[in-house]
Amino acid sequence: MKLPTSVSFWRTTAIVVFALFLFNALFQVRITPRFSRGAPAVAPESAVRATEDSISAHAAAVIPEQGVLLPVAWGDLGSKMLASGVIDQQAFESIYQNRGGLSDEEQAMLSGTLASPLRITPQNAGVLLNLLWGFGLANKNPILDEGPMQNPEYGGAGRFASTGGWTLSSGDAMDHYSKHAFVTLTEEQQALVERVSQGIYRPCCGNSVYFPDCNHGMAMLGLLELLASQGVGETEMYQYALAVNSYWFPETYLTIAKYLDTQGLSWGDASPKEILGYDFSSSAGYQNIVAQVEPVSSGKGGGCGV
Repeated sequence: MKLPTSVSFWRTTAIVVFALFLFNALFQVRITPRFSRGAPAVAPESAVRATEDSISAHAAAVIPEQGVLLPVAWGDLGSKMLASGVIDQQAFESIYQNRGGLSDEEQAMLSGTLASPLRITPQNAGVLLNLLWGFGLANKNPILDEGPMQNPEYGGAGRFASTGGWTLSSGDAMDHYSKHAFVTLTEEQQALVERVSQGIYRPCCGNSVYFPDCNHGMAMLGLLELLASQGVGETEMYQYALAVNSYWFPETYLTIAKYLDTQGLSWGDASPKEILGYDFSSSAGYQNIVAQVEPVSSGKGGGCGV
């Protein structure tokens, strides 16, 4: 006898459902959309490793772990800054108590005599930054007395991060601003410092070292004065300035090294003067670089405080 149409339909449906249930129990089925709009695929481990190796190779060239020896005889300059009140020893040492304390060499730079030339390393870059900041701020120099820092439109030299932010002196920072003749330059040396300082930028702002409105600019001015006073020439000054800037702004210069790779250039091929110039090392110049290459993240930035 022929079953009614409705009964036949439901019997067929039951058989199909049972078959699907049995198939699902026996087999695993994955459905993948042809055009996925989800998260991008995770990079293969080999690609991640290649990127890490590239960063390590750049770091070895840009910020070598063993440091860079600078042709600067520091001597007892730190002791002189303590004696004059440019640096308050207790205030200086206290900021490093929570950072592991000062090493023997760093302590000698601050309060003793350092017989060997300066060496900047990943470990002492911050201490050297603060010591050079104090020196650059306090050492008598026409750049501080007659340069952009004195432009009336800014309301006085004491209103900048490099001056108002210097909280490690005895008394007000401006009591020491360009007041101490720690190092006196000849006319030729001064002209050299002024020329080179106008060609060195830092990525925290758009000003050259000739306008040292932040700690890095003031510290670099101090370094240039020391280099010039000890007979270092212009080409070498740019070379050492780039080495020091790289330790102070590691992510910036590792990213620039990565960018140079895309242009078929190695870090060693680049001109230090060009890399320190506006197109690479100023805030605007660096932003143009990171628009073309993904920035390197090392977890170490370059803050503008002590």
